Amino acid sequence: MRIPLAVLGSTLLLASSALAQVPAEVEACRLSGLAALKERSPSLEHLTFDIQSLAISKADTKVEDTPIRMVVMGEAYLQREKSDKPNRFICLISDKGKVVLTFFTEQ
Repeated sequence: MRIPLAVLGSTLLLASSALAQVPAEVEACRLSGLAALKERSPSLEHLTFDIQSLAISKADTKVEDTPIRMVVMGEAYLQREKSDKPNRFICLISDKGKVVLTFFTEQ
């Protein structure tokens, strides 16, 4: 009985530490994306990023005069169930941590 509990405890610890490593900018992308999607679909309540699909890249580029320091790409679910088809998204973050663009597309 102690071994399964120890395995479960270590699994939960690893999962929580993996989530803790996701930059705060990812949550900023999710919140700004949800706000933009709610403008078009006010009934939308949830936007969930698939943490396993995230590609988080540091960048040193510009969009016109706006410096871009991070690009986040991955899959997002517009409802809680993962049985829904995921949407791909891309999010650009400026040098000040501000979300410049969040774009969603159906696969």
